[in-house]
Amino acid sequence: MNIHEYQAKQLLKQYGVAVPAGDPCKTVEEARAAAERLFGAGHTLIVIKSQIHAGGRGKGTFTHGFKGGVKLAKSVEEAVDFATNMLGKTLVTKQTGPEGRVVQTILVAAAEKILKEFYLAVLLDRATSRPLIMASTEGGVEIEEVAEKSPEKILKEWVDPAVGIMPYQARKIASGLGLKGDVFNAAVKLIMGVYKTSWETDAAMVEINPLAIVETPSGKESIVCVDAKISLDDNALYRHADIQAMRDLAEESPLEIEASKFSLNYIKLDGSIACLVNGAGLAMSTMDIIQHFGGMPANFLDVGGGASKDQVSAAFKIILSDPNVKAIFVNIFGGIMDCNVIATGIVEAVKETGLKLPLVVRLEGNNVAAGKATLAASGLTIISGDTMADAARKVVAAVAA
Repeated sequence: MNIHEYQAKQLLKQYGVAVPAGDPCKTVEEARAAAERLFGAGHTLIVIKSQIHAGGRGKGTFTHGFKGGVKLAKSVEEAVDFATNMLGKTLVTKQTGPEGRVVQTILVAAAEKILKEFYLAVLLDRATSRPLIMASTEGGVEIEEVAEKSPEKILKEWVDPAVGIMPYQARKIASGLGLKGDVFNAAVKLIMGVYKTSWETDAAMVEINPLAIVETPSGKESIVCVDAKISLDDNALYRHADIQAMRDLAEESPLEIEASKFSLNYIKLDGSIACLVNGAGLAMSTMDIIQHFGGMPANFLDVGGGASKDQVSAAFKIILSDPNVKAIFVNIFGGIMDCNVIATGIVEAVKETGLKLPLVVRLEGNNVAAGKATLAASGLTIISGDTMADAARKVVAAVAA
């Protein structure tokens, strides 16, 4: 689950991490009040940030012509003008697609003078099964770009999950970033807090880009998280009711929301061949083989290892809600899964939805003979695939025809 920048900063602040002063605002009146508080506290510059689940906000353009989803304001009236042009308006960025996203919330925050930018993140290194802290002196740019052009500038520190982060590890990172004096000590505390945020919230990733040394209104140097992104592990959300409440359904696809109600893993794609598969690995392979034979997958849909007839029926309805779908490819390998349960669900779903599109089914594994018999006895027009490759060829040919 993804959360907004302002929510990420709220979580970080709970664990003692320094973030710029600011407030989320849903109305222009709230934005005015927040700007007045910040300017009244001595800040000479504030930032107004559109809150959507997409990158490239600063370079984005609103559909009514206003440019930039991140703006700096030198006065209350300027902040109000920016808020008026953002709230309730559709922002299009390189990550939203041409349809864009409606900005329902903005973050109005202090924008201290940035003296130096860094990168900091905590993620899971699957190769070692340990949390990994990554840092770099090259902040404010994509870390992939740094990894490609200057890999030696990326610092890495693995944490033993049994004991957690040790103070010397935070000091090692702060030293590697070239920090000294009071800023060094503040950075050590911040790094410890960022790691604790990641661990305590079961985050898949916490990314601070940029982490920055700034000049405060009093003229002192401070280190703060200027921007923050947190992705959370869906499987752990049952432990965090407070974080689950942060979920913004307006930022998610309606079909993906519907799928989550039935514990289905669904992601809409741009192709025309819908996939219904059990197991994430097989689902990825299914999308690959569709493309290999010249087709384009319309979705990723994993019904899991023990799907019920109701889940299969719900999956069909979700698939058919996508107008781009021209054919359906059901690819099931029954390990735990009973192929006959899937077959029964397919028959019921086809009859209930009145399916007219080509349907290609490949069943293999547990109780496959009974499953194939159920499909054969249904009287429905179902194209059978003997192998995954055979089924993929047939569904691509069906769409072409």
